[in-house]
Amino acid sequence: MFGGNRRPHFFEELVVRQENRVYRTALAILGNVQDAEDQTQETFLRYLEKRPEFESEAHESAWFITVTRNGCISRLRSKSRQNLSLDVDIPVPGPEEREEIEELFALPSEDREVIHLYYYEGYSTGEIAKLTRTREGTVRSRLSRARGKLKALMEVEA
Repeated sequence: MFGGNRRPHFFEELVVRQENRVYRTALAILGNVQDAEDQTQETFLRYLEKRPEFESEAHESAWFITVTRNGCISRLRSKSRQNLSLDVDIPVPGPEEREEIEELFALPSEDREVIHLYYYEGYSTGEIAKLTRTREGTVRSRLSRARGKLKALMEVEA
């Protein structure tokens, strides 16, 4: 059993390990700081309800990303939102990074999700396909489409 969830401070350690990953994944999919914070809390509550045992650190990370992703999809469906806006409270060190984030949030949630999992979490296209329950070809297509859209957005501003 990875992590040994019987230790006194296990949950705190787990939150420290996974909180940033969960929040960034939710933010990449939802595009809204408040919703991402809410989903982060719901993901950790889900952990407390289920108390899954993990075989490895990779298994733990995959579980948290999958639960976060599923929660985000449910949240998007329930709100029936089409326009996802960038909340200005995102802590970004400089204007250049703010522009990059705004360009990223101009993409549809499926494209933001694969960009996040590929570039920020470091998953391969095959791993992303398993996490998102899609075909690897679909993941590669979404990555390619997202890269093209980001490039076009960056060229318009240049």
